[in-house]
Amino acid sequence: MHRRLIPSGALATASLMLAIPASAASYSPGAPGIGDPYYPAYGNGGYDVSHYDLRLKYQPATDELEGTATLLATTTQDLSRFDLDFLLDVSEVRVNGSRATFTTSGEHELEITPRTPLAKGAAVTVVVRYSGVPSSKQAYGFTSWHRTPDGGVGANEPEAAWWWFPSNDHPLDKATYDVSVLVPDGSQTISNGTLQSTSSRLGWTRWNWRSNKPQATYLATLAVGKFDVTTGTTESGIPVVNAYSKDLGDNYGAARASIERTGEVADWLAEYFGPYPFNALGGYVPNTNTGYALETQTRPFYSPRQFANGTNVSVVVHELAHQWYGDEVSLAGWKDIWVNEGFARYAQWLWSEHEGEGTAQELADYVYAVHPADDPFWTVKPGDPGPENQFHLAVYDRGALALQALRNEIGEADFFAILKGWPTKFAYGNASVADFRAYAEQVSGESLGALFDTWLFQASKPAAPAAARASVAPVMPKSWKEIAATNSVHEQGHLASGPHK
Repeated sequence: MHRRLIPSGALATASLMLAIPASAASYSPGAPGIGDPYYPAYGNGGYDVSHYDLRLKYQPATDELEGTATLLATTTQDLSRFDLDFLLDVSEVRVNGSRATFTTSGEHELEITPRTPLAKGAAVTVVVRYSGVPSSKQAYGFTSWHRTPDGGVGANEPEAAWWWFPSNDHPLDKATYDVSVLVPDGSQTISNGTLQSTSSRLGWTRWNWRSNKPQATYLATLAVGKFDVTTGTTESGIPVVNAYSKDLGDNYGAARASIERTGEVADWLAEYFGPYPFNALGGYVPNTNTGYALETQTRPFYSPRQFANGTNVSVVVHELAHQWYGDEVSLAGWKDIWVNEGFARYAQWLWSEHEGEGTAQELADYVYAVHPADDPFWTVKPGDPGPENQFHLAVYDRGALALQALRNEIGEADFFAILKGWPTKFAYGNASVADFRAYAEQVSGESLGALFDTWLFQASKPAAPAAARASVAPVMPKSWKEIAATNSVHEQGHLASGPHK
């Protein structure tokens, strides 16, 4: 090692230079959107969140929510200012312990200017104190907060977080969560993950939930109300927590008879998709007037209407399939919705096979036959449906047809190897339709461009596969009504409150 003598004056000059931050010109605001063409204002640029700590107090009688959100993030550029997606009233923001100035803009942007600009690659702690009545807030003319007779629920897609916590609201920025909620004694709180503890004092009970695997913001959920809660364990050892609103009325029995099969269904799905990817499982049914179900991570949300005609295990299959396809592997952009919904629908077809109520091929033949060539169904392209058709019937059913076509093209062994391998390859990350095609080609060794283009990207009815031509008038499979009921309530529920741009 060589040592060189540095004159004292030069050392002083070097020290002074180190103390001067880079030119302010190198710092710029983070983008107000993460770059999703379907929803340009959703998410934000300039940082990546790794953890949300949400400490909340909620009054069911008045729908008043108070909160302190602590976000742990890393900057991805030199930041002079950054945005969070949020709707409630903010009283204070701190960045790295110092008060920051803030304002609002657009429909749901909270603009934060830290006291000191943030260098690229810096670890940042953001604390936001806030309050408000979630049900009184709207953006783009809708709300994702569902008021119930005994509380409230945050659950929707593609957005729900704005109504109860500030976030970088896009699936590209997944994080872990601690959700701690104080509610009056007698009320319960349901959220994602595992219940870490409860404690009561002076008429209030605090519920502490934790999600220890990366979770997209729209998959975070909060429900407060009065529930009957059941607990158990799957054969594979995963703890199960299910919750049913006490005032579901005539739908109570059917809801419980369906959702109590969650552990069984998850273990069955693991045979196709690989080991269950999280350390908690369950589902909940609050007394909402919505029509849809949602794959909120580890604990899907179901509306009572799902069970208005009796038990529906098929909808449980659908939402649990999303735990692998949508939750463990999340879409890269909202145009990639097929890698969520096409696969969850196909899981229902596999369940139909399992139950002896119609094979996937019989279901594919039936779907193909009941939609004539001039049906607008065929004008929707599941591989890029557009925001107005993101939850269209075709994304589900034509999306599942694409998978049956793939199964027929590459054979059983490769097809099921792909179904199981995909969640492992992109575990806890994000992926696109193009990524899936590349993976399918890698596993099968076949060029699949024409097949994917035909079934996912053409606005016309594909020529009938040989298997479909062999059956001129397919008989309705026994499972069809249950699957179709799932489809209609899911689609209508999403479209009633979204998608929004």
